[in-house]
Amino acid sequence: MKVEVNSSDFAEAVNWTTHIIAQRPASPILQGVKIDAADGVMDLSAFDYEVTDRHHIEATVDEPGTIVVLGRLLADISKNLPAEKTTLATDGTRLMIRSGKARFSLQLMPDSDYPQLPQVPPVLGRVDGETFAHAVTQAAVSVAREDSRPILTSILMEFNGDQVTMTSTDRFRLSQITFSWTPQDPQVEAKAQVRGKLLSDIARFLDTTQNVTLDFDPENARLMGIENAGRVSTTQLIEGDFPAVHSLFRDEYPIQVVLNRQELLGALHRVSLVAERNSTVRCRFTQDELTLSAGAADESQASESIAADLDGGDITVAFNPSYLVEGLKAFDEPYVRIKMTDALKAVEIDGQQEADSDESLDFRYLMVPVRFSE
Repeated sequence: MKVEVNSSDFAEAVNWTTHIIAQRPASPILQGVKIDAADGVMDLSAFDYEVTDRHHIEATVDEPGTIVVLGRLLADISKNLPAEKTTLATDGTRLMIRSGKARFSLQLMPDSDYPQLPQVPPVLGRVDGETFAHAVTQAAVSVAREDSRPILTSILMEFNGDQVTMTSTDRFRLSQITFSWTPQDPQVEAKAQVRGKLLSDIARFLDTTQNVTLDFDPENARLMGIENAGRVSTTQLIEGDFPAVHSLFRDEYPIQVVLNRQELLGALHRVSLVAERNSTVRCRFTQDELTLSAGAADESQASESIAADLDGGDITVAFNPSYLVEGLKAFDEPYVRIKMTDALKAVEIDGQQEADSDESLDFRYLMVPVRFSE
């Protein structure tokens, strides 16, 4: 193989493709990145038996070929290439890399040992990159951080015609975002449980100026593909029954309060400074005021009041401050509406553009309050 590539394009492609390579993969060959060069294109791929990354860039291919080299080492080298162009050429069992006056020699890995990558499923539909990235960011708020129950580390994606709903829950809170997209089949109805961490990683790397293509076969629901700007990821789906969460949203809440989101976040930050690990922030809602407080009588204490517009009776509710802050930060709107039934039942938070406007139900955040004693 002998190829010349643009150094920055090569570095970007190598770094994106190899970021899924594990420190200790199941097989030594999976430490490698596979490179195929032919017909003016360089294809790169990495695989860990559950997830694949594939990328392609333009290249001047003097001699086509297929090689496998250590992925993380190649990523480190590619980030530090000094010249605009880089040449890669095989010499026996080694890959020679030349960029400007820099020279590198890497041992080739046996490409015959590299496993065959799964076939990308057929296209299910498309959505613009910015919408998809933002939806993943909001949905991922409630993904479980520990994997004792793998299903809780997933984001449930539900496809119904031109609407997609993403839902996640760690049992203590729930995030749900709905957005429009363009399906291949206008009557599509399908579900997929996708690793939340993978979706978040993909969202961070997205070219939001280009569409995202979702690849999925509802009749063979084991694999999902996500394509954007020449990059293709596939992932095995998480099996199991996702919790029945839709019924947790109530049609009516007797107590509702509208607050300025930034004022609430600022007050939460200050009051939480005295909150010990795993402690709560208490929120006392009255007709025109919210008073936040934290700390016990024999510890440091803090309280702060902000303006509130309450519809319903006075109520005091306690929350995990981290969960409340993370949820509030996921909203775009300047105001939030907090909807409650009583001090122990799940609380819904929605965003709204004006203090006196209706709330938006595109993104809904549900939290379970914490029991507390006065």
